[in-house]
Amino acid sequence: MTSDDTKKAKDGTFSSPPCLTQEINPTYSDPLVVDPNKAIDVARWRKAKREQLRAARKTLSVEEHASVSAQLAGQLESVLHSRFEGAKGQILSMYWPIKGEPDLRPLMIKLHDAGVIIALPLVETKAAPLVFRLWTPETKMVRGDWNIPVPPADAEQLTPDISLAPLVGWDNKGYRLGYGGGYFDRTLAALAGSPLKIGVGYTSAKLATIYPQPHDIAMDLIVTEDEILAITPSS
Repeated sequence: MTSDDTKKAKDGTFSSPPCLTQEINPTYSDPLVVDPNKAIDVARWRKAKREQLRAARKTLSVEEHASVSAQLAGQLESVLHSRFEGAKGQILSMYWPIKGEPDLRPLMIKLHDAGVIIALPLVETKAAPLVFRLWTPETKMVRGDWNIPVPPADAEQLTPDISLAPLVGWDNKGYRLGYGGGYFDRTLAALAGSPLKIGVGYTSAKLATIYPQPHDIAMDLIVTEDEILAITPSS
């Protein structure tokens, strides 16, 4: 690859189409080895798939979105009761819904009332791990990065025991396709205590693979409106 090709690859353009070997061989997945050309192919494939999945979920009607969100909330409650006896007194990081994500805010209120400690993630420093701040129904939210509502700076900072991660896409090995900023992977790698990692998304967002790279961190569970998938290291 020439220096000019490298520059074009970084800004998302190419002098010629990339090989996209993963499209030819969908079983490709070697997270321990990084080939620069394949890494570029994976990044380009992910960008296109991310846009496709985000466009698809925008087609949900208001009623469909509300129904799926309620089903997902029920699945998550089931997980918390079966694995944590309801998770009372434990710190659960959730998220404020954006860009067509399932709306779990009613569940946030319900869990808070049941004694679960709710934390919300936010960007405090660019390209650094997320931080988590205490949320209650009385919290006066402020606008954070990407204009997402977040708890204010004086809210208590917490470390989650259980962490929810939104999924744009996901696969059977527990790997998630996010928004491309790397914040959740960076955060989960840095969190002390190894919280239970739960990916939350739509059944329709399931992929054969996301072509995991060394920085990608697998979830412990994938929860959709239709299933609760436990991930094992050998899966």
